[in-house]
Amino acid sequence: MTDFQNMNLAEGELLDIQSIGDCLLSPSQSLTELAVRFLLNLLTCFIITRLLYYPKSRRTDYYFTFMAFSAAMVLLLHKMGSVEVGVGLTLGLFAIFTIIRYRTETVPIREMTYLFIIITVAAINGLSTVYRVQTSAEGLPCYCFSLHDVCICALTNLLIIVMLYVLEQARSLPRTATKLIQYDKIKLIVPERHDDLIEDLKERTGLDIIDVEIGQIDFLKDSAFIKIVYRPDAKETFSIQSIRKLNGEN
Repeated sequence: MTDFQNMNLAEGELLDIQSIGDCLLSPSQSLTELAVRFLLNLLTCFIITRLLYYPKSRRTDYYFTFMAFSAAMVLLLHKMGSVEVGVGLTLGLFAIFTIIRYRTETVPIREMTYLFIIITVAAINGLSTVYRVQTSAEGLPCYCFSLHDVCICALTNLLIIVMLYVLEQARSLPRTATKLIQYDKIKLIVPERHDDLIEDLKERTGLDIIDVEIGQIDFLKDSAFIKIVYRPDAKETFSIQSIRKLNGEN
C-alpha cells in the first residue's frame, strides 16, 4: 500500500477526485485538457455540421446554432467539472434553454435529430477523461496524460461521423416529402375520382405525386386541406414544415 492509499480521512469526509486534481493539475495540464476537449469537439461538430448537414439543408441559421451550441456546452461541462456542481445539473440547464428557445418554433425532425447529436457529441467530449490520477515513484498522487482515453474519445466521435455519413449517403431508400395544400376542387376528392385528383395536382403543382390524403373539408368555401406525398428533387430543401394562418384570417 502506498502512502496515498493509506491516507486517514476524517469521519464523514469523502475523497473527491476533483479536489485532488485542483491541487495537482498544473496550469499547462489544465490548458492541455481544455484544448484537447475543445478542439476535438470543434473538429467533430464542424465535420457533422458543414460536411454532412449543410450540403443538403443549406440552413445557415441552424449551422450557426449547432456550432455555437456545441462549443458552449463543452466549455460549460469543462468548467462545471472544476466545481462542486453535478453533471446532471449542467445537462438540465441546457435542456431548459433548449425548451425555452425551441418550443416557440416548429423545428424540422432532421434539424432536431442533428441538434441531439451535437449535444451528445459535446457531452462525450466534455466528460471524457484526458488526465488520470496515478501514483508517482515517491508515492504521491499526480495527474498523467491518458492517450488511451483520448483515443477512445476520438474513436467515439469518428463512429458518430461514419454513422451519419452512411445514413446521409443511403440512396437505396426512396426519398419522399409531404406538403399541405388548400384545394379548391372538392368534386375530385371523392374516392371514385382519386386518379383524377392526383393528375390535377400533378398538373397544377408540377410535383411527382405518389399519394394524397384528404383532411378537413369546408363546403361553405368549397375547399379542403390535402396532404400530398411526392418524390422531391435532390436539391430541394424542407425549411417550411407547417402552414400557419395569417393574422386576422378566419
